Amino acid sequence: MFEQTMTRLHELMIVLYAISILFYFIDFLNKNRKANLFAFWLLAIVWVLQTIFLFLYMMNTGRFPVLTIFEGLYFYAWVLITLSLVINRLLRVDFTVFFTNVLGFIIMAIHTFAPVQVESQAMAEQVISELLLIHITMAILSYGAFSLSFVFSLLYLLQFKLLKEKRWGQRLWRISDLSKLEKISYISNSIGVAMLLLSLILGLQWAYIKLPEFLWYDPKIIGSFILLILYSSYLYLRIKKNVFGKSLAFLNVAAFLIILINFFLGSRLSSFHFWYS
Repeated sequence: MFEQTMTRLHELMIVLYAISILFYFIDFLNKNRKANLFAFWLLAIVWVLQTIFLFLYMMNTGRFPVLTIFEGLYFYAWVLITLSLVINRLLRVDFTVFFTNVLGFIIMAIHTFAPVQVESQAMAEQVISELLLIHITMAILSYGAFSLSFVFSLLYLLQFKLLKEKRWGQRLWRISDLSKLEKISYISNSIGVAMLLLSLILGLQWAYIKLPEFLWYDPKIIGSFILLILYSSYLYLRIKKNVFGKSLAFLNVAAFLIILINFFLGSRLSSFHFWYS
């Protein structure tokens, strides 16, 4: 019972941690104080839960939890979250905070979903299945965000065309202004990139545990990393290079076509992504 309760609460921490990183990523891109504050308090909740579990584990085992690799991973994740909270409140170095939390999330996922730390084989299989479920859910949510961004980019291009041709009519006024369309598309892509990154982290963890002959060059994996690079390039051009307007909208449309290829063709060519087919 103790083992099952700990596992469920660890999974809850993973979800809260993922949401926290999502808001840290939004703040990292846009310097959004509300997003930063929300991410901080979510991370604080994760830290409190981790600290409670740390003491409970010490009471259950009667020793400090660093004698095995998985105990060490848990304590390492706790240290990273502690440092992240301190940096956030005292130094306010957003770049460091975001990437420290990504590293902490990786360590936390490895610890939570590693089957060797679960004594029951049936329980281990259930944990691995839940890891797969979270991975797929995050991937689909990221695709949803990218799809929304694609729609707004198409509306941007349509509105741009109507304005350029000076076709003043009801259709023009029913579509929102260009700046708003571009902003919503950008925000959707920001959320999508964060979700896709977290999904890839969990997916690689699942594949390493479950597949005896894990192929890094699997078409689905390569396609997913290409998508991450493409949409990260979109954000880089938007933020650092101040690229706006039509060219960025065309890039977004092209990236979405890669999503369709990866979703349908990549799944059929993949040796283990059969559930997407």
